[in-house]
Amino acid sequence: MCANNPRPATSSAVPGAHAKLCSEGRISLYCFLATASLVLLPSVPQIYYGIVPNVWGAILWGPVLYYALINMIIRFVLRNSNYQVAIRASFLGFTMAVSVLVICFAPSQWQQFGVYGCFMSIFHYSEFLVIAWANPRSLSLDSFMLNHSVHYGLAAAASWTEFILELYFLPDFKRYAHVWLLGVLLCAGGEVVRKVAIVTAGRSFTHLSLIAIEQLVQDEKHSDHKLITSGIYAYSRHPSYVGWFYWSIGTQVVLMNPLCICIYTLVSWLFFHDRIYVEEYSLLNFFQSDYVRYQKRVSTGLPFIKGYLIE
Repeated sequence: MCANNPRPATSSAVPGAHAKLCSEGRISLYCFLATASLVLLPSVPQIYYGIVPNVWGAILWGPVLYYALINMIIRFVLRNSNYQVAIRASFLGFTMAVSVLVICFAPSQWQQFGVYGCFMSIFHYSEFLVIAWANPRSLSLDSFMLNHSVHYGLAAAASWTEFILELYFLPDFKRYAHVWLLGVLLCAGGEVVRKVAIVTAGRSFTHLSLIAIEQLVQDEKHSDHKLITSGIYAYSRHPSYVGWFYWSIGTQVVLMNPLCICIYTLVSWLFFHDRIYVEEYSLLNFFQSDYVRYQKRVSTGLPFIKGYLIE
């Protein structure tokens, strides 16, 4: 439920300055788009014209076989790190394609889950792609954020479990489209805010662990970087956290999971409250009075979270 954030952008992170997609980014883009296309193109007419059995679940055998064939080709063509990048991008492309098939052909009560799957696959793939474009020096397999944390995996599993149980016992509860469409807006808005923050931060953005943040800032204490407060950072000191916070809540609104909406909101808020406090302590050591003035002008962007303030 919780993601990593850049420190505020510095002078070396001018957005769009000679940005170019690196080779790993190009490989991932080709594999993501190729897998999604090669799974969808034959599957849609086969399902639409009834070539496969009209039984929900059986219609997924075709896409699974196509995905297996694509992965065999990737394994034959690519090696080492390129293969690792390609196989993850291909998986996310497959997830995207299956989610679209769910939206188009699954029983109506499952269509929300297809929308949720689209947002999940787009989020994880775009994390890697945007880093590959904005800050390729920090790019790694972790940039997909597929192995973000055990807690992240448990939170996702909890949301799937709640959705399935409520779909079984309270199927009518999931059909309030005018409500779950609010989740679509939250997810889309949160995604845009986070990605704009990454691009604006440029080289200053990395997917760091909580413990690594303070050490990183201390290590760069003598650099000549200057604090950038323009762009999206003129409205929020931590726009990447803001985007992730509302995106995570939006996924549960899409699924109409009342329990997980409350849990995701609480846990995410607590995580960001603690993380911003620790991060801003280090940022004050780095930028000192410049950051103090920045704090006075711009809020964190998250409700009831003030960060580390010097009284």
